[in-house]
Amino acid sequence: MLHGNLTGLKSADLRELERLYKRKISSAVVITPEAARAVTEISARLNRQIGLLIERSGIITHIIVGDAKGIFLPDLSRDWPLGNKMLRGLRLVHTHLAGEPLSRDDLTDLALLRFDMIAAIGVGESGLPGNMRTAWLNPNVSSGGEPYEIAEEKDFHRYTLDFRAFVDSLEEEMRRAAGISRRLESGAERAILVSVSASPKWMQEDSMNELDELARSSDLAVLDHVVQRMPRTDPRYLMGRGKLDEVIIRAMQLGATIIVFDQNLTPSQGRSIADATELKVIDRSQLILDIFARRAHSREGKVQVELAQLKYRLPRLMGKGTEMSRLTGGIGGRGPGEMKLEIDRRRVRDRISLLEKDLKTIALARAQRKSKRAGAGIPIVSIAGYTNAGKSTLLNALTKSDTYVESKMFATLDTASRRLRFPRERDVIITDTVGFIRDLPPDLFNAFRATLEEMEDACLIMHVVDVGNPRFEQHIASVNTIMGELGFGDKPVLLVFNKIDQLDPDTAASLCERYDAVGVSAIHPETLPALLAAMEGKIWSNG
Repeated sequence: MLHGNLTGLKSADLRELERLYKRKISSAVVITPEAARAVTEISARLNRQIGLLIERSGIITHIIVGDAKGIFLPDLSRDWPLGNKMLRGLRLVHTHLAGEPLSRDDLTDLALLRFDMIAAIGVGESGLPGNMRTAWLNPNVSSGGEPYEIAEEKDFHRYTLDFRAFVDSLEEEMRRAAGISRRLESGAERAILVSVSASPKWMQEDSMNELDELARSSDLAVLDHVVQRMPRTDPRYLMGRGKLDEVIIRAMQLGATIIVFDQNLTPSQGRSIADATELKVIDRSQLILDIFARRAHSREGKVQVELAQLKYRLPRLMGKGTEMSRLTGGIGGRGPGEMKLEIDRRRVRDRISLLEKDLKTIALARAQRKSKRAGAGIPIVSIAGYTNAGKSTLLNALTKSDTYVESKMFATLDTASRRLRFPRERDVIITDTVGFIRDLPPDLFNAFRATLEEMEDACLIMHVVDVGNPRFEQHIASVNTIMGELGFGDKPVLLVFNKIDQLDPDTAASLCERYDAVGVSAIHPETLPALLAAMEGKIWSNG
């Protein structure tokens, strides 16, 4: 099968090109003189560039016909996937009609597609092979500079190289250079984190630090961060295509398996970026959804997470091309691909409907439990706060319980209610809620709205803040915004600054005074009496 621009070629030309598949190239050379002469003669006669993709054993896998200026490479991801390999196992040999140097497109293809080598053979007089230009990937990623090395131009017949020994040595050197990432946790995905926005530098850095925490909470091994400031993001790739290629090349050099964008990608941006690379591509919302899927243990939590995931994926469920999306139906709008796509969409919609019914049933059961608590006349206190602020640890410390805790974002998702007894024989029900986060994905926010509405019956909201976090002021603002969106902005709030042991006493006291907060450390019980007194005063202020 021939690839590329076959328009205008005669049957004899096509047969001659197809006969090239029968040639066997020695693994010890880039290309044999006989094969090179056959390709340059055809290229000269057709006035088109001809390319060969050759596997290491010497078998020609693809013959590509271009135009006078270049060739267009076919999709290799299905039949020749890169996977976790450093190199694809294919070399590209093609002709240059005027003997010109390797082009920027040639070198970009080399870096993005991870060829063993790229070679350009100049077409000389009478169609004979002229000069030979070669390039390969730079194995020393830490040294900076270009991601490839270009060899000195040589006459084709004077070019000598033991290709198989060279490429084996190159691949081994690349493995050693990427050894740091290869020695990371067994089975862990390796990620490059990317942020593209018009926000000030400090805001981008804060956001990237949070994305880094999210990535590590999802057990991703973070290899590098890429931050780009743009006055206006690109509607197709979020960033410019050239910058995207740089990110992909960098990811491949480091042995990354996934690219995580801090910004939420539109369905079209996600598809465009995924089409540009064989690496997995996700955005912030998908990362949070993944964390939630790992951490949800109760039936309600699992239903909520699955519902949010399906609602997120539904608009992104498409065929390989727009021709498979039935917008109007009718003649010309039907086909096997379209039918399969519609079946998938219908199944997703049916599953969403089923999950929404399940949530309504669960909500009724929760309402009954709430009415029983209300009938008992016991005050309810809800703990709210940014994720990883220490809410569950504080709940355990106050009630001497053993709710699961871990120093990770969204370590616990399922609500937990415990009884807390005060010294004057007074009881409250204290409830821990799911942690908040900036720009919570809308589908996830809607799915967890019912859970967060546990705060509706609370007579006091205890807003826990990790005061040791340099971004604690932004965290306070984010939590206040979400509580306002939920309609709880007028609820009595007790601001609690947790982890004051991480600050010097004078700084902690000053911050508590400035924000009218109670300072505690959940791991130091001696700091809790002041909090209990403040809670008592807020709940029973009239008696």
